[in-house]
Amino acid sequence: QVQLVESGGGLVQAGGSLRLSCVASGRTFSSYIMGWFRQPPGKSREFVAAIMWSGGSTYYADSVKGRFTISRDKAKNTSYLQMNSLKSEDTAVYYCAAGRGMLHHESGYDYWGQGTQVTVSS
Repeated sequence: QVQLVESGGGLVQAGGSLRLSCVASGRTFSSYIMGWFRQPPGKSREFVAAIMWSGGSTYYADSVKGRFTISRDKAKNTSYLQMNSLKSEDTAVYYCAAGRGMLHHESGYDYWGQGTQVTVSS
């Protein structure tokens, strides 16, 4: 049974930082893309960042480029999302996901975590 478990969310002031973690289990992810999505209040879920589990290539939404960094630790089967210079508009539930399809779209992912709340106060 595949499981993705996020942690690291919380309340932070604008300009601050948080690091989200996503521990994956239940299968080998060597051919997978690990992604992060977010759902702001009252809006649909949107792509944030993705990393190729094997080669490590990274991809970012324009809104987070230069502020967020995605990484992975193969030995720990964990992906990370380091979020710096946080803004109020980053407030959302953040989800990690694993898949082998279109990395920018939800439909490209087969497995999802339960989500972790990030709230940025201005």
